[in-house]
Amino acid sequence: MRHALIHLQSADPVLGRIIERVGPYRLESRPPTFETLVRSIVFQQLSGKVARVIFARLRDAMPAGEVTPENVLRLRSDRMRRLGLSAQKTQYIRDLARRTNRGQVDFTALPHAADEQVIAALTEVKGIGVWTAQMFLIFALARPDVLPTGDLGIRKAMQIAYNLSELPKPDTMESLAASWRPYCSIACWYLWRSLDGIAGI
Repeated sequence: MRHALIHLQSADPVLGRIIERVGPYRLESRPPTFETLVRSIVFQQLSGKVARVIFARLRDAMPAGEVTPENVLRLRSDRMRRLGLSAQKTQYIRDLARRTNRGQVDFTALPHAADEQVIAALTEVKGIGVWTAQMFLIFALARPDVLPTGDLGIRKAMQIAYNLSELPKPDTMESLAASWRPYCSIACWYLWRSLDGIAGI
């Protein structure tokens, strides 16, 4: 990590000042499991407080509190709705469970797959887009060089840090981040923290 921070600070003075202000790098990771991805789906487009309550209800509804594909599929859709999940998220979680059971999503293989392969596999699931797959790469698989150009927090942090007149588009973000590689994920963590917030799954 020391090498990554030295690289980022020397490559980009603007980011270097953010790193100095924020302090030590402390990414809170989660295991690269089915449960982690279900949690990510639950948290989509909800406040953290509301999402945590709904996810806790879902986990409590599972035998032994284990969020597994088998346990998800044992729950009826209407029961999942009563736990607070929307119809869409219920569908997404059940689709993930079915695909995992069939081996179409293999959580034991994902840690050994390239970033692009992980994104391709996860975005086959209903409700999982590139952003969710990228968050899984950063926060579950600890991949060091992911730039989520669709993340509003990163776009806003870049706009502020680089005095841009508007939220940057992906090509501008890629250009600004070129010198960060191969440590874009670490740079993004600092950008999130520069807004006094942190993304996660």
